[in-house]
Amino acid sequence: MKALITNAAMTLLDDQITNAAEKGVVDESYGLIPNGYLLIQDGLISALGPMSALPEYLAEYLAEHLTKNLTKNLAKNLANDTANDTAMVHMDVTIDANGRLLTPALIDCHTHIVYGGDRAVEFELRLNGASYAEVAKAGGGIVSTVSATRAQSVEQLLEGALARVDALIAEGVSLIEVKSGYGLDVQTELRMLRAARAIEAARPVRVVTSFLGAHAMPPGEDGSPEDYIEKTCIPALRQAHKEGLVDAVDGFCESIAFSADQIAPLFDVAAELGLPVKLHAEQLTRCGGSLLAARHKALSVDHVEYANEDDVIALGVAGSAAVMLPGAFYTLRETQKPPVALFRKHGVPMALATDANPGSSPLTSVLLAMNMGCTLFGMTPHEALAGVTRNAARALGVSDSGMLRPGLRADLALWDVAHPAELSYRIGFNPLYRRIYGGQIT
Repeated sequence: MKALITNAAMTLLDDQITNAAEKGVVDESYGLIPNGYLLIQDGLISALGPMSALPEYLAEYLAEHLTKNLTKNLAKNLANDTANDTAMVHMDVTIDANGRLLTPALIDCHTHIVYGGDRAVEFELRLNGASYAEVAKAGGGIVSTVSATRAQSVEQLLEGALARVDALIAEGVSLIEVKSGYGLDVQTELRMLRAARAIEAARPVRVVTSFLGAHAMPPGEDGSPEDYIEKTCIPALRQAHKEGLVDAVDGFCESIAFSADQIAPLFDVAAELGLPVKLHAEQLTRCGGSLLAARHKALSVDHVEYANEDDVIALGVAGSAAVMLPGAFYTLRETQKPPVALFRKHGVPMALATDANPGSSPLTSVLLAMNMGCTLFGMTPHEALAGVTRNAARALGVSDSGMLRPGLRADLALWDVAHPAELSYRIGFNPLYRRIYGGQIT
C-alpha cells in the first residue's frame, strides 16, 4: 500500500527535530510545516517535507495524476514500481489535504474502558454531597463495579467496551491503553485482559494492556492488603503474563487503596517478569507513590494532583512521564491541580488521557481532555497536543507512534482545521476529516 498526502499543514511533534529551517519547519514547538507532503509505504511513513522540496519523481506523478480535492484509488500493479528518483511510480491513494492539519493519530494512554455496569447513582450521591472517599468507604467506588464485571463473560465485556472504543476512534485515536482492575480475583482479571486484547481484532486500533489487580480491596475480603497482594494479585499477574495478556503493571497508591509499601512486592514481581510499571499516585492525598514509581523507573505516574517538588524531581531523574487526567479532576470537583509548572521546570514529560471509567471519569473524548488540560490545568495547546501524541506514547513505552517521522507507523489524523491550537480550543466539536491507521484510511 502506497499513499501520498499533499498540501497539508503538518505538525510533526518530533522531539528530535534538527535543521528545522532545512526541513521547512516554521514553528519548532509543534514542528509545523505549513505546506507539506507525506509519503506512506507498507504502513510506515516513508518520507515527508515541504512541498517545495517534493522529490522530482513525486512531482512528476502529481502533475500527471493528482486531481485537486479528490481522493481516489488508482490502478494497481503498474510496471516498474520501484519508487526511486527515476522509476515510474504509482499510488494506491492520493489525498490533497488542501491546507488541512495533519498530525500523528491521537493516543489515549490511560483508560479503564473494559468493565460491566455503570455508576450513575454514585454520580448522584456525590452531587448530594458525598466525597469520593466517603462513597468508596460506604461500598461504592471501584468495588461497586466489581460485581457487575465479575458477572460478565469476555464477549459481554468486549461488547460493552467497543461502544466506548468507537467514540475514541471517531476522534482520531489509534492507540489505547486498557487496564484490568475491576475483577479483583484471578479469573475476572484474566477475562478483562482477554477482552482488552480482543479489541484489536474487532476494531482498527492498537491496545496496550496494564494489569491493575492492586486497584482496591475486593468486597468481602477478610485478609490484609498484604495478603491480597500476595495471594491474589501476584498469582493473577503471573498467570496473565504466562498467557501474554500483560504489557505493564499498575496499582492504585492511595489512602483508600494501597500504600507504597503494600504495592512494592507487586512491582518486584513485575521486574522479575520483565514488565514495566506505572502507578496511580497522589490523586487524593500524597502517599509516596511517586517516589516508589521513580525507584522502579516507572513509565508513568498518573493523576499526580498532590505531587510535590521532591516527587517531580524524582520523576524527572527516573525519566517517568506524568499523566494528567482532567476528566477525574472535573467529575470529582477537585480543587488541587497537578503541579504543571514544576513538571515544566524539571523536564517531566506531560501526557493527557481520558481515564475512561464508569465512576470518576465517564469520559470518552480525547479532544475534550485536551481542552480540559488547558482550561483546568493551565497547559498550553502545544502541551496538550504533545500530551496525547508524543508524550502519551512515551508514557506507554511505545517508540513507533506519536510523531511524524520517517520509519514510524503511519498512524495519522487529518483535521478540518488550519492550526493545531484549534484542537484544544473547541468544546464538543470533532473536526476529524480522515483517520489513517497503519497506512490504511479508515
